[in-house]
Amino acid sequence: MTRVLALSVFLALSLGVIAAFVAPRPAAAQELLAPNPEIEAVIGGQLDAFRAQDLPRAWGYASPTIQGMFGSIERFGQMVQQGYPMVWTPGAVEFIDLQTFGGVIVQRVEIVDQDGAVHYLGYAMIQTDEGWRISGVQILPAPTVAA
Repeated sequence: MTRVLALSVFLALSLGVIAAFVAPRPAAAQELLAPNPEIEAVIGGQLDAFRAQDLPRAWGYASPTIQGMFGSIERFGQMVQQGYPMVWTPGAVEFIDLQTFGGVIVQRVEIVDQDGAVHYLGYAMIQTDEGWRISGVQILPAPTVAA
């Protein structure tokens, strides 16, 4: 029951981050940041670990909060495989931009899956004593092209 409650709270908070991507915000609420090679290396490292099916290494890139929510490497792997198949077996990866949304640092990423479909994801990042860690991932709507 506690794990279900914690997951519900996490999802509710995550949806708030998603809303920041798709809802108009005042200029002060979001800020474009310079690319951060350390953040890109963490995300890229986790994607490489998933490609290699090295769950312990992929788990190591997750924040302590995410690790605590899932409790085990196996449950974490199951969640990624079922909920984020484009992350489980990624093809090409491109780092789009790094932004802050209401104090949350988010790296937007384009991933082309094994079938050639393009997906956009927002990686919420946090700084820990061990360096940058992934504190959540959200599938984002595809950008629209202005005429």
